[in-house]
Amino acid sequence: MQKITTEALLTSYEGALKFSNPLTDTISTDQFSSEYPEQPEWAVGPFRKDDSLTFRQVHDWSDPTGIGWTADSIFNPSIMERDGKLYLFYRASPRKESVSSRIGVAVYDPETGWQDSPSNPAIYPTQDNEILGCEDPKVYQANGRYYMFYNGIWTIDRSDEQAGQDPDVYPLGDVGCDINVAVSDDLIHWEKLGLAVPYEVSRYWAKGAVIPRNAQGEAVKIGRHYLMYLSEGCGGTTHVGRSTDMVNWTFEPQEYLDLGPLGGSLHEVACAIVDDGGAGAVVEAGPGTKLVLDFFYGDASGHFSAAQALYDVDQPFTQKAVNRGGSLAWGGLLKFGGNWMFAQGWDAPKGSREMYFYRADQETIR
Repeated sequence: MQKITTEALLTSYEGALKFSNPLTDTISTDQFSSEYPEQPEWAVGPFRKDDSLTFRQVHDWSDPTGIGWTADSIFNPSIMERDGKLYLFYRASPRKESVSSRIGVAVYDPETGWQDSPSNPAIYPTQDNEILGCEDPKVYQANGRYYMFYNGIWTIDRSDEQAGQDPDVYPLGDVGCDINVAVSDDLIHWEKLGLAVPYEVSRYWAKGAVIPRNAQGEAVKIGRHYLMYLSEGCGGTTHVGRSTDMVNWTFEPQEYLDLGPLGGSLHEVACAIVDDGGAGAVVEAGPGTKLVLDFFYGDASGHFSAAQALYDVDQPFTQKAVNRGGSLAWGGLLKFGGNWMFAQGWDAPKGSREMYFYRADQETIR
């Protein structure tokens, strides 16, 4: 693994400034979540934009790495409520979907509106496995604290192939992707704890620490453990992790999604939603509670698509139903103001640094 240096960070940043991907540049939230061909009662959504909550990042951050870093795009956020305020954790990049990303936080007070945290960036590269950036926060509340799982992106040393990657099954690329974890007591200041998914599991690429979360953003225990659904990487095999403390995890291969009724292939699970039954927060789910996985896949024609799958929590890997259409809320859905909502910045005009919020048409997951 390449050592983090100012020169290496500058090289990453300069490369990001030249990045462009015509395919991802045209992704729109509406193409996934504004309309579902069918609407079973368990599905979450469709969603409509709520313009009253739009966040605009108008000031550049100070750059603690000293390379002159700035961003022109914010996207792939997570949201959390605390004391009646909405906290937005977002990825900021020199170009949309480029490397050299940082993670920031903004706070919405219903009385005064949005304020970007003056201490941003909340998470930025300080470790060797973050040399190409810190991306895509997923935030959960548990055990009286807050936990952020985010992707650390780094340059692979070709000698790392000695650690067991099978080039015939899942070839090692030039870039590694880790799931790192950080903790906080106030949602503003974060302490990095390091790697959440070990290399013998990730095979140097793992994305998406999807942990079932209730309507208040709390991680929900299933069978006395927190579960983490891993869907991208890990040698091409889906895995599930278990933990009692949200920090130390054990993993094993586990199939849990059947795309047969839809056709196509899985890209990544976005989030997992647990039904609170309208009776308050569920932090340890019992039999009969509903679980919905919201995921990103390529359909039979190869087009980017979203869908949701239904489970009972007492059988969290046995799919009961699947429906096309989903939020692709990478950081999870939350109930704020009465119904399910999420945020995404894909539709912002180029260079505008705007984040839009989307609400479900009506109460869902009954």
